[in-house]
Amino acid sequence: MSSTGSSGRSGGSGGSGGKPRVLVYGYGNPGRQDDGVGIALVDELEAWALAAARPWLTFDRNYQLNAEDALAASGHDVVVFLDASRDQEEPFRFTAIGPSDAVSFSTHAMSPESVLALCRDLYGARPAGRLLTIRGYSWEPNEAMTARARGNLEAAKAWLTPLLDSPKRLLRAGAS
Repeated sequence: MSSTGSSGRSGGSGGSGGKPRVLVYGYGNPGRQDDGVGIALVDELEAWALAAARPWLTFDRNYQLNAEDALAASGHDVVVFLDASRDQEEPFRFTAIGPSDAVSFSTHAMSPESVLALCRDLYGARPAGRLLTIRGYSWEPNEAMTARARGNLEAAKAWLTPLLDSPKRLLRAGAS
């Protein structure tokens, strides 16, 4: 699945008013119930950002992370990856991540840490990485997102939007 929207991207580096440039990247499969929670959240956040002209924010989404995503990440100061998770606490978890020296990927998918490593190695860029995983419950094909996952998405959205409004706070969040 490629990016959606007219260009699949909003905002970018221009006109950010000195704020750090942030890429919000949702991934997962919307055709498999809660696996699509990352894409659903990025869609909602993009609409929110466009409604109030937040040019420092860029949005993208796909079924999985790919090597090509390192190029998109290289043009930003912060990359926030959004994904579903089966094995974690409710409603969501937010952590700082960095490049993995053991870049691993297959024809199926890459990890966010591998995307950041390729960003560093191929483009000399070192955006701060953040991973927001949202608790999901069911991955059945061709079914709608569960109500519990939708509630977790709403909690994550309420927590994340103030940080996206103030990217300097976002840089501090999740950092240890």
